[in-house]
Amino acid sequence: MEKVKLNNGLAMPQVGLGVWKVPLDVTAKMVATAVENDYTLIDTAKQYGNEQGVGQGIAAGLAATGKSRDDLFLTTKIFNGDQGDYDRVRNAVNQQLAALQTDYVDLLLLHWPVFNRYNTSWKALEDIYRDGQAKAIGVCNFNVDHLTNLLDHAEIKPMVNQIEFNPRIHQPDTVAFCQGQHIQLEAWSPLGNGQLLDNPVINKIAKAKGKSPAQVELRWEIQQGFVVIPKSTHAARMKENADIFDFSLDADEMEEIAMLDEEKHSIWYQKFKWSGNPDGVDDYIAKPGAY
Repeated sequence: MEKVKLNNGLAMPQVGLGVWKVPLDVTAKMVATAVENDYTLIDTAKQYGNEQGVGQGIAAGLAATGKSRDDLFLTTKIFNGDQGDYDRVRNAVNQQLAALQTDYVDLLLLHWPVFNRYNTSWKALEDIYRDGQAKAIGVCNFNVDHLTNLLDHAEIKPMVNQIEFNPRIHQPDTVAFCQGQHIQLEAWSPLGNGQLLDNPVINKIAKAKGKSPAQVELRWEIQQGFVVIPKSTHAARMKENADIFDFSLDADEMEEIAMLDEEKHSIWYQKFKWSGNPDGVDDYIAKPGAY
C-alpha cells in the first residue's frame, strides 16, 4: 500500500475503506474483514450512524490479526449538528472516540462547511489536534471560497479536503487550490456510484491493462495524487480495489478518462445547499444516519 505525506508530515494510506450508508449491524463485520485483508485506512463519520460498528469491527480485526491500533489510520468527522460551539464539538468528539473504542483518531474532519459555524468548529479541531486526540485535521466538501475564509481565520492549515471526485466530476478550481496550498485531496464516491463501470472507454482501458473497470477508475485518481475510499462489504472486492499499484495509465489513457467529465454532483448533494445559506442552516440539524 502506497502512502501520501500530509502537510504535517503524517503518512496516510492512499486507499481505504468507506462505510457511508452501511447499516450499523453490517459495519462491524465489514470493517473486521477489511482489517483482516490488510486495509489500514477506515473512514467513517458520526453522520453515518455506524461509528460503534466501526469500533467493534476494528477490535475484532485487530484481535484476529494480532495487529495494533497504531497499525491503522482511522478517520471520522464532525456532525453538522455539533458545529458552531467549541464545547459541543469537544464533547461530541469525546463521545465519538468512546464509540470507536480509541483515544485518538488519525484524521478528524469537518463534514460540511456549515454557514457561519465552521470557523468556530475549526478552533475546536485545532485544540483537539494539539491535545493529541487527532493526529491530523481537515475538512470535507469545502470549495475555494470556504477554504479561503477558513485560512483567513485558522492558526493551523487543514491537512486534508475530502471532496466528491471521480471521472464524472473533477471540481478543478478546488483541486488546484488545494494542491497549491499543500492540502491533501481525498475522493469520496471515487467510483461515482458505479455509473461508469459499463462505460466503453473505461472498459477498453481495463481490457488492455488486464484490470477491472473499478481498478482503472481508482488508478486514474491515485495517479493524480488523491486518496480514495471505495466502499465494499465483500472481501474479494476489497482486495480488488486495493490492487492498483502494479500498473499505470499513460497520458493518453488519463486524458481519455478525463474527457468523461460531466461536472455533476450526486443527486442528493443538492440537499446540502444550506451550507452556504444563512437562512437554511437550522433546516439541517439532522439525526446521525440521515444521509
